[in-house]
Amino acid sequence: MLGPLEAWHDGVPVPLGDQQQRFVLVVLLLHANKPVTPARLAEIVWADREAKPTLVRSYIKRLRDVLGDATIETTPTGYLLRVGEDQLDTMRFDRLRAEAADARADDPRRAIALLREAAGLWRGKFLEDIDIDRVGGPEVISPDESYPDVVGDLAELEIEAGAHRSARDRLRPLVQADPASQKHAELLMRALLAGGDRVAALRVYHGTRDALAALRMAPGPVLRKLAARAEQGDPPSSLPLRPGEFTGRAAEIATIEAAAAAGRRAVWISGAPGAGKTGLAIEAAHRLRDRFPDGQLLARLNGFTPGVDATDVGDALSELLVELGVPAEQIPATVGRKVTLYQATLWGTRTLVVLDNAASPEQIRPLLPEADGCLAVVTSRRMGDADTGENIRLAPLSPEEAAELFHALAGPSRLRGRAADVAAVVRRCGYLPMPVRVAAALFRRHDRWPLEHLLRLLEENGPWGEDDGIAAVRVSYRQLGEPQRALFRLLGSLPGPDVDVAGGAALAGCDVAEARSLLDDLHEVSLLEEAAPERYQMLDPLKEFAADEPAPRPALVRLLDYYLVTLAAAVRAAYPFDRAQLPSTADRSCAVTPVFADADAGLRWIVAERDNLVAAIRYAAAHALPEHTWRLAVLLWRYFNTTNQFEDWIGTLELAWRIVSADAGNDYGQAHVLLRLATAHDRRGQLAEALELAAKALPKWRRLGDPRGEAATLCALAIPTMELGRHEQAMAHLEAALAKYEQTEDRRGEAHALSMLGYLNELHGNLRIALAQHESAARMLREIGHVQGLAHTLNNLGSVQENLDLLTEALASYTDAHAHAAEVGDHCVEAYALNNIGNVHRQRGRYAEAVRYHDKAREVAANVPDADLRTQLYLDRGATALAGGAPREALTAGKAALDLAEGSGNRAYRARAHRGVAETLHAMGDHEGAVTHWAAAEAEFAALDLPEAGEVREERSALGCACGPR
Repeated sequence: MLGPLEAWHDGVPVPLGDQQQRFVLVVLLLHANKPVTPARLAEIVWADREAKPTLVRSYIKRLRDVLGDATIETTPTGYLLRVGEDQLDTMRFDRLRAEAADARADDPRRAIALLREAAGLWRGKFLEDIDIDRVGGPEVISPDESYPDVVGDLAELEIEAGAHRSARDRLRPLVQADPASQKHAELLMRALLAGGDRVAALRVYHGTRDALAALRMAPGPVLRKLAARAEQGDPPSSLPLRPGEFTGRAAEIATIEAAAAAGRRAVWISGAPGAGKTGLAIEAAHRLRDRFPDGQLLARLNGFTPGVDATDVGDALSELLVELGVPAEQIPATVGRKVTLYQATLWGTRTLVVLDNAASPEQIRPLLPEADGCLAVVTSRRMGDADTGENIRLAPLSPEEAAELFHALAGPSRLRGRAADVAAVVRRCGYLPMPVRVAAALFRRHDRWPLEHLLRLLEENGPWGEDDGIAAVRVSYRQLGEPQRALFRLLGSLPGPDVDVAGGAALAGCDVAEARSLLDDLHEVSLLEEAAPERYQMLDPLKEFAADEPAPRPALVRLLDYYLVTLAAAVRAAYPFDRAQLPSTADRSCAVTPVFADADAGLRWIVAERDNLVAAIRYAAAHALPEHTWRLAVLLWRYFNTTNQFEDWIGTLELAWRIVSADAGNDYGQAHVLLRLATAHDRRGQLAEALELAAKALPKWRRLGDPRGEAATLCALAIPTMELGRHEQAMAHLEAALAKYEQTEDRRGEAHALSMLGYLNELHGNLRIALAQHESAARMLREIGHVQGLAHTLNNLGSVQENLDLLTEALASYTDAHAHAAEVGDHCVEAYALNNIGNVHRQRGRYAEAVRYHDKAREVAANVPDADLRTQLYLDRGATALAGGAPREALTAGKAALDLAEGSGNRAYRARAHRGVAETLHAMGDHEGAVTHWAAAEAEFAALDLPEAGEVREERSALGCACGPR
């Protein structure tokens, strides 16, 4: 049946008769080993005409003549075709697939053999030559969809086993038939890359990307990551270079490799400072590259880094998601959603994640991959728990291994015949890799030193036991020139995890060329590690040593000035329409601030320095530097907003508010902080908090005589005021804002206020006024090239056109809105546009198409933490479900919308949700249940003075049931 209908006996084809006879046989096969009544057979096969019982009996007799009398039994309830599970290919296919699933973990070779046999049963489409309508029609469950799943499972196992050519050949026809199938495209790309055919892999990617684009979808992160591998020739990796001359640790490496081979989830490496935990993890990760071809990632968790807070779980997830190829703007705001996206992105890949310097098991649990085939290697000074991986406790190297490491790093020519002295040196280093490396680097640098001189210096800086090898660090430090020493001490107080060359120059108070030279000197003697080109970090034990002498305040102020002035320049480049409302940094200067040629360059700098900037805000707040605190926080708000990083957006601004609010006369700083905090709370649906914060900001802008700030704050007041149902007051705020924007010739702001007024006028039924306002706003935004604002306004314009029954025009507006939103990566507006396109299809009675667009909108909005968007999606999905005859689905969506509206306090959405639930309950016949929601909807609309109040009254009056008005 897996192809044209065929029967065989002892290798010889069996003739199955004419079409009618074949139809009868197929019905019996579809009900194999179960009786089928003669009446049911006749109903299925001769659905369009009456069939006499004698006709059915005659076909059964013919089949018995072909198949043998014992094959078709007559039972009290009908005819039963008895077959064994190996006589029918569909049953055999299911058995083979189930056995393969059981064997996959313990015996992948057997699983491959079973799946190859299962795939080999297919000769074409299921019952390829049979008219399915003549054998049951919609009741026939086709196994066709199982074939691609089996081929995918088989290809995955074959790729892992090295049989990538076989996987490639199986997958090519599937991908050609359905290029939009990301799963099969990913597997085919993996097979092609394993065979070294990067060009063919890129062709597959482009074909799938184009097929997805036709569905208004984008390739997922795994597919994008494979495309990057095809373009660059290597899998994505944020691992640093492997430690030079790695020595020893054979047992530990073997333990990690065994855990990887056994499919373990994690390995936890613990040990003393300087024991080489990070070096071991990185060495193991490099050795395991072939086992984890989809990427090797590193997240530094700063659990024991001096002067730096442990990395927040949300920040670590964001870093890992970016490394996995997820665009920053698609990363969710909440930790829970980040975890979900992180695990989903790892699913189906073989990726290794190094989680370095963990503070505790709690910090890393959300970061441990759940996907089969992935592995985490954790390093920490603490031991892990039973559920965080097999624990490896690093002791110091053996004396022989430590001596071998010193020989490899220092060069054997100067050490011949000096085994006893080398043994004494490494003993003074506590047999720990880090101080052995520092001592060897020092000895190699001073090529005229005899070994006795190094040993004497180490002895003068002792005594040191096995757990403390800092003597070598102290000796190396004392051999530095004063400029290098000074920078080393300064780096011990660095607030962030790393520093680039320009930041090092600001910290040291020198030019970039000199800073580059000093940093290179420290790197040469192993007192610094190169985290990335032109970016350095200090190992924790070294940072502890360097921090013994706190850095002078002026040096750290210079670094904060660098961050502040450079961040302002980067924001001006990345977000040019924000320039007029940025806080001034004219009172601060920095000679080493780079120039940003375009928006991408500015954004790249912000992304690279993100962790350092957040650390700088916290440092400034803790060290009585209020101006740096609030200005840095305000400058970062747009980046945090567009990338949905709400925890850091609100967290840094609340910290800034605690600092700046203590200065009663600082209206300028307070106004900026309050305005951006209000925007963040509004986006999270915390309307009362947003309103309170904006209300506090407004008089401050007025005292400052700043009309731009006043206009922006009036808009920030208007939005939650509107959502809380005070529409006249919201319109007054917007009209005042519009006047201020016109006064300052801020056309972006003017268009924003106009579009919001149009939205309110639409709510109140003033559709022609709303239409004109949205058209004016769209025209302004096109003229100034503000693509993101234009996308938002086109969505609003389309809604008015839809209400005016101008469906063709509305569809064009929504389609343009989607294109513009996708261009700038605004997933919130993109989701609104897709949802709105679905609404137009519902208006035209195309319910399946409407559902398709609602589903796309939900996918795009999955990681957008916007309460209003989520509520709107539920409202419209419910309306489409009800119109399409799916009241239970409509009720679920309506109740979800009501819950969200109740939580946020948005009264218009709450009224609409009550109305949707009432209409759904009425359609389901639950009139008593509907009455409460009818009444709530009418009362809420009336309180808001919205025309829907009259619509609800008329709708209820027309109902001849208990739903009518009482």
